[in-house]
Amino acid sequence: KTDVSYHLAPLDLTCLWQLHRLPRPDLKDTPWLRVTAGRLAVADQTSRSIFSVIRERDLLVHHPYESFASSTEDFIAQAAQDPRVQGIKMTLYRTSGDSPIAKSLIAAAERGVQVVVLIELKARFDEAVNVTWAKALERAGVHVVYGMAGLKIHSKCVLVVRNDDDGIRRYAHIGTGNYNSKTARVYEDIGLFTCNPQITDDISHLFNHLTGYSHDKGYKELIVAPKHFRPTIRKLIDNETRFGADGRIAIKVNSIADVEIIEALYRASDAGVQIDLIVRGICCLSPGASSQSNIRVRSVVGRNLEHSRIYRFGHGGQDNQAAYFIGSADLMPRNLDKRIEVLVPVSHPKHQMWLDTTLSYLLADGVVAHEMDSDGKWHRVGPAHFIDNNDAQARLYHWAADAQLRLGIP
Repeated sequence: KTDVSYHLAPLDLTCLWQLHRLPRPDLKDTPWLRVTAGRLAVADQTSRSIFSVIRERDLLVHHPYESFASSTEDFIAQAAQDPRVQGIKMTLYRTSGDSPIAKSLIAAAERGVQVVVLIELKARFDEAVNVTWAKALERAGVHVVYGMAGLKIHSKCVLVVRNDDDGIRRYAHIGTGNYNSKTARVYEDIGLFTCNPQITDDISHLFNHLTGYSHDKGYKELIVAPKHFRPTIRKLIDNETRFGADGRIAIKVNSIADVEIIEALYRASDAGVQIDLIVRGICCLSPGASSQSNIRVRSVVGRNLEHSRIYRFGHGGQDNQAAYFIGSADLMPRNLDKRIEVLVPVSHPKHQMWLDTTLSYLLADGVVAHEMDSDGKWHRVGPAHFIDNNDAQARLYHWAADAQLRLGIP
């Protein structure tokens, strides 16, 4: 009997998806119609490729408010079909069983494109799916790499090499979420498309390192774990500490548990830096541990799983301007020490404004959320009723949809 424990609550809450699949639309949220990101919608109307859009300037997309299918999936599908594309390299951590992305990679390999895919076989809960796709990709002629000893490949990166009219150019996507068509409908994530030579050179080097063709080295733009992430984030936090009450830090992650980073945030708060943390899951930081009440910890729960990672430092950029990063890494020892993680800087003013707006909606006083007390306990804040006007995610959806109207897209 000592080996038996009794529980009144269900142990495997995934069984609730069976209830969700029941045909009862009257008991479910009204679906949001995903919109195509504005510049992609304009390009589609004029039959322009996604590569021409990225050449104009970087493209930022926000899922599920903006469609994953008409951005990330289409980027890889166009690359697979484009006769100018010479190579595709990609990391796959989690993907769906009927993945359009994996099918595009197979189609590219079958027509002679050099395709390299790094698949993480130890992606928890998705091991069987990843093994199945790995075998299918290998049969199609894809060079499949199964990670590095002692490190999980958790980064979300794609690199496309294309022979443009003016020469060879590399295009990249760096995201905060998995290349999974199903979860992209309910996970909130952000992705950046770019052909910035410094960023694409960094990603090219990263893939060369992960596939064993080169040693690790420094990066011009990317922040890469495990070697470079912790010291860079520490440096950004410590730099903000120098500005005292004028310092500003905003971080949105799934979890915070790393002692070294937490202590650096405490020191920043003690110096007067205003710190806003949006944490969906584990949070080992307590606002009360700082000598000054400059830390706010908030969790936003809604119909979408808050999954993106956003880092904003008020004086972390050139000339002490604000610095923005998105990427795959949470502030946990496993992310900083035992995984390949990537953060990419977001430098265009319009994209920074989008991130600012996202953070402001999640931190607004008029939305339903939970905040951590000084003793580490959570309490609900905001209006009593959870309706669209009080829902940060609903506000973001309507704002994303209105962005299309501002471009004149019906």
